[in-house]
Amino acid sequence: MNTDDINLAYKIRHALNENLDALPDSTSERLAAARARALARKKADAPVRKAQARPLLNMHALLSMSGLGRVAVAVPLLAAVFGLAGLYQYEQQQRISELAELDAAVLSDELPLTAYTDHGFNAYLASQAQGKAPQPAAQ
Repeated sequence: MNTDDINLAYKIRHALNENLDALPDSTSERLAAARARALARKKADAPVRKAQARPLLNMHALLSMSGLGRVAVAVPLLAAVFGLAGLYQYEQQQRISELAELDAAVLSDELPLTAYTDHGFNAYLASQAQGKAPQPAAQ
């Protein structure tokens, strides 16, 4: 409802209340009966709240009473921590093995001599790590 609707409703209510004493008794009785019917209909339309069925075994209460609630939270949390730690270790091992392969390539002299004098030596090593074919550097 906007402000104009509220103002109109207020004016109508005020006008009805002013003339309430001037209404004939039959009209007042009909209005009272109509109001009673409207209230009865409104009560009949209201949703009926039913009692919620409770399970015989309430797991939440069981876990909180026995102390298993903390364990039920701690076990997945610990599993996640160990999983992330394992993933970190795996990534570190992969990185170490890639660096070891580069070091072995440098030490075994599989690189062309021009790679040592080239300014793009680091780029050459990076391309070797990605599996690209070696390209001799231009002098």
